[in-house]
Amino acid sequence: MELPVWFEIATFVGLTVLLLADLAIVARRPHEPSVKEAGLWVSFYVGLALLFGLVVLAVTNGRYATEFYAGWLTEYSLSVDNLFVFVIIMARFQVPRKLQQEALMIGIIIALVLRGIFILLGAVVIERFVWVFYIFGVFLIYTAINLVRHRGDDEDYEENAFIRRMRRVLPMSKDYHGAKIRVTEDGKKLWTPMIVVILALGTTDLIFALDSIPAIFGLTREPFIVFTANVFALMGLRQLYFLLGGLLKRLVYLSLGLAVILAFIGVKLILEAVHENQLPFAGDREPIESVPHIPIWLSLSIILGVLLIATVASLLKTRGEEPDEDVPAEVEQGGSPVSTETTGRPAPAPETAEETRRS
Repeated sequence: MELPVWFEIATFVGLTVLLLADLAIVARRPHEPSVKEAGLWVSFYVGLALLFGLVVLAVTNGRYATEFYAGWLTEYSLSVDNLFVFVIIMARFQVPRKLQQEALMIGIIIALVLRGIFILLGAVVIERFVWVFYIFGVFLIYTAINLVRHRGDDEDYEENAFIRRMRRVLPMSKDYHGAKIRVTEDGKKLWTPMIVVILALGTTDLIFALDSIPAIFGLTREPFIVFTANVFALMGLRQLYFLLGGLLKRLVYLSLGLAVILAFIGVKLILEAVHENQLPFAGDREPIESVPHIPIWLSLSIILGVLLIATVASLLKTRGEEPDEDVPAEVEQGGSPVSTETTGRPAPAPETAEETRRS
């Protein structure tokens, strides 16, 4: 059964309106959400995703709904792991806490646009070259192995080449000016550090998508399901960032659980490629029926089970521990990004930097 065109259009219109409304709310009153506020928003977006799956079930069939839930859970769990890097980006660029919501929101919208392009390209490639599943499968297994190998390592953030180039070429102000990305100082038009923060969040998220999107394509070949799973996972990511905070450190087995999920999907992709039996150098061949096909309901059950076990085991392991505070005091107090790495300018003299921090 095909997805109705009217349903796809209505979904895209509805999600666009929701994202714009969310952005307008954030822009109108920049602030750091309380735990209660963040919890309510996360509950709202999770409930919305669950409701959308039921709508997909009513409009189409159980297969598409199950694929959506499996894809959404996979993307959401990978996004939680990526929050570690978002925390580091905010700390590195010393983004004031009250401005972090808007930076995250705009960065997520940029990420969604880039992911949409990535998904369309991936769908075209998969449609024409099923054998690309071999590459996706091996890549996911390789990623899973790396997650296990580096599970105990400290999280770090390395600027990509695009961000490094932007910091060098853009004339930039020393301080943040609210959420503005463009200001006038002494008659000169300058960019603020906020533009670099937003681009860092958006482009870094696209790098994260290099494993998450192939993983979802391992669960469904329907681009609409892949994209909506990404949208619903990322929409609540901003509030989840504030809700979890230092509690992220308690999810000590999350990376291990994600490694199991990625490895499972990687094996699933390779099995599907073998089952299809289509190779670029061998021409069209008949499918190999003896190769097992993993049903989507089993995939969803394994993903749910692994996430549940990883979460419960993590909380039991860290029971009684105090959550860590990952954000430096300068960020909480609205410190200015005064280093050469952040602004692309020479750092001020030590006493000036100290005065800046005190202010």
